[in-house]
Amino acid sequence: MIRAIPSNASDNIYCTLLAHSAVHGAMAGYTGFTVGPVNSRHAFIPIDRVTETTNTVKLSDRMWARLLASTNQPSFLKGMQEKEKEKEKEKVDKGSIDIVDSMKITSI
Repeated sequence: MIRAIPSNASDNIYCTLLAHSAVHGAMAGYTGFTVGPVNSRHAFIPIDRVTETTNTVKLSDRMWARLLASTNQPSFLKGMQEKEKEKEKEKVDKGSIDIVDSMKITSI
């Protein structure tokens, strides 16, 4: 997991619970699984089940904004919007140059 803020005591407890659950599953002979909370209980979750569908994240969604705020991460959405505007401007500028290049200029 990549974090933008230092861990706290509850993170330490949660990671310890995940580690204990993973070790218990491995010692029981299970393979190809991950552990996580399901209905407020720790469960063994098959990797195939986790990866069977692809979820997309909407960067303009409120939940994404909450995640960024809770982890003190910067919003990269503004940078992406600026890049899109620059690309659009380049297209307009290139189109204008092509139009000017195709014009025949005659002098009097």
